Amino acid sequence: MARLPGDRRPDPRARLGEMIFSRVAGPEGPGNRARIHGTPGPRWFGPERPVRRVHGDASMFIGGLSALLLQSLHPLAMAAVAAHSGFRGDPWGRLQRTSTFLAVTTYGTADSAREACERVRAVHERVRGVTAEGREYAAADPHLLCWVHVAETDSFLRAHQRYGSHPLDDEGCDGYVADMARIATALGVPDPPVDRAGLAERLAAYRGELRATEEARDTARFLLLRPPVPLLARLPYGVVAANAVSLLPLWASRALGLPRLPRAEGVCVRPLGSAVTAGIRWAMTPAPSAEGR
Repeated sequence: MARLPGDRRPDPRARLGEMIFSRVAGPEGPGNRARIHGTPGPRWFGPERPVRRVHGDASMFIGGLSALLLQSLHPLAMAAVAAHSGFRGDPWGRLQRTSTFLAVTTYGTADSAREACERVRAVHERVRGVTAEGREYAAADPHLLCWVHVAETDSFLRAHQRYGSHPLDDEGCDGYVADMARIATALGVPDPPVDRAGLAERLAAYRGELRATEEARDTARFLLLRPPVPLLARLPYGVVAANAVSLLPLWASRALGLPRLPRAEGVCVRPLGSAVTAGIRWAMTPAPSAEGR
């Protein structure tokens, strides 16, 4: 039923969008959003850049979860996360900090983006330790930073190409990798890949170092089977989780012991993933005003 002029009842679409945004961006989300988009000044990326299209799409929900699963397969990176990130005790806080960093570097002023990268680098400098097997790790290690970067870039791009509302063409995909390389360089990654071919080569170069530790498998169980989400959100989250797994290379899902049914993925999992992504996109896109209609 159409709303009458002056009807001030909460719009269900807006209410759902605000609920999702509050979970992802946290209590400071509205203020951060206003500062990120409203502060004048030059940006790293103009409105035409592919990184803006990818990071502004609801496919990031699937891509982000898939990235965490893929990143966990490097034993040193996983050990650093398990010992220092606090993601189990405050998973929503970690998500909110990550989403704010992505928003600032993608849409914020160049000064804000540089400051955000400097803060992350300062945190990385303090993260050091030894794995259960006696191997030393440091979050600021350029080799580990590059693994986290390429796994994230590949996952975000794969999700966008499968679930995004407007997938990129070949030039746009290369442009996205190049955009992400600019952020990676500011975080201390030496010589990050700048196109899809380079990204694939870099990912392949890490294969010999990757394996599923018990920490990685436990993290996968936490993210996929015991997520800290409200009861009403369990079903759509389950669809997002299933699609995050389907986005992984087969070798990665097998290493983590995650079941894959390729035929079922094509018939059921991916269509449901597209539907849930479309629903999130609908909820988080402001409805046209009565005047606009």
